[in-house]
Amino acid sequence: MAKVQREAAGMRALRVGLVVLILWGALAYLILPRLWSHHEHQPGLAHSPAVTVTPDGIPGDPLNVGLVGSAADVLAAMHAAGWYPADPITLRSSVQIVASVMLDRPDVQAPVSPLLYDGRKEDLAFEKPIGDSADRRNHVRFWKVLDKGEEGRPVWLGSATQDAGVELSRTTAQVTHHIAPDVDAERDLFIQSLIDAKMVGATYQVSGVGPTVNGRNGGGDRYYTDGEIHVAVLSEGAKPVEGPPKVEAEPSLVMLKDHVWAAVAVAVGG
Repeated sequence: MAKVQREAAGMRALRVGLVVLILWGALAYLILPRLWSHHEHQPGLAHSPAVTVTPDGIPGDPLNVGLVGSAADVLAAMHAAGWYPADPITLRSSVQIVASVMLDRPDVQAPVSPLLYDGRKEDLAFEKPIGDSADRRNHVRFWKVLDKGEEGRPVWLGSATQDAGVELSRTTAQVTHHIAPDVDAERDLFIQSLIDAKMVGATYQVSGVGPTVNGRNGGGDRYYTDGEIHVAVLSEGAKPVEGPPKVEAEPSLVMLKDHVWAAVAVAVGG
């Protein structure tokens, strides 16, 4: 009798465990992502992918920044904020990176490795050196995703990351960078650099990859993020914006999620 009771209790526990697992899966992968997903400021982005891919089709860096403005507006704003156009990868540019690292001298136009979005390479790429060597730098890639967004102007999505080291790729033997894991910090630094340059009239958020604790890019580098894309509406014609930019309000559930994530990020980053 006792054996039968233990077996029955074990079956009940197994059923309860399965129910809890199913409920957790539905909550984590179906319900919460839908509650947090929002594109009220830019509906045209609702079905856009949120992660880049490598030329081999492996998920790359997440999208975390956006710009609204013409190509001329983007170029003028990036110049005003102290960002340099990145060179394409060639043997010469790769040698220059190696020399920069070995000699501790900056390479303000060091190339960025190729990533694809919607099947194509970035339209624009920029970087900002950190210190005197090309092994550490801030960099961002951009793809034009909408010819005409809600503001009646082109919309660009980008991936801003901080390169934290240089080595040879295990798959291509080319010079490549490793990214720092806190991609939200790099996103915030990028947007703030444009604000400090008085190039931003308004900011808002749209959903990106979603809250991610242990993401991996194509090089195997770990990253974590609250999953939001921060969008900056650029001034037209590079006219300086006086005063702080207008900050568009986000849905209450998204704001709650971001507050909770702030505590999670401290634990994850530690």
